[in-house]
Amino acid sequence: MLQNIFKAALRAPDHALLRPWRFLTIRGQARNALGELFAEAQRQDDPAISDVLLDKTRSKPLRAPLIVVVIARISEHPKVPPVEQMASASAAAENMMLAAFAQGVGAMWRTGDMAYHPLVRKGLGLDDNEQVVGFLYLGQSEGRARTLTPLSVNEFVVDWPGGPSRS
Repeated sequence: MLQNIFKAALRAPDHALLRPWRFLTIRGQARNALGELFAEAQRQDDPAISDVLLDKTRSKPLRAPLIVVVIARISEHPKVPPVEQMASASAAAENMMLAAFAQGVGAMWRTGDMAYHPLVRKGLGLDDNEQVVGFLYLGQSEGRARTLTPLSVNEFVVDWPGGPSRS
């Protein structure tokens, strides 16, 4: 199951075959360590934060048995700008979500302040050229799935008027 999820990630579009991603798996007791890292980052930002809010932050990584941290690894390249490399890492994350759902695994993609916090970046061992794309929470879905409002394709798709003229 997990092998298929990672195989799907590795099929993301990848201009110049830079492989601008890497993944950390966090499970078991490591989830508690991640919660402590999150709490330390919050305490750094707000030394007066309440214990209740810190406990809530500590518990966030415990919502799923496995968290995959998707990391974009940005390289200098003459033809592949950083935005394309970030898009590739994001596509890898989305492929993982789709593979999880296809196998009946519950999946949720989270970011938020902790994804960008310098202390969390350091604690996860990120290099200067790396950025967290997201925390993918993987496990069994609990409760009722959220019903999404159907969208109208016509609200998002238009013909470009600059195309070839039709006579």
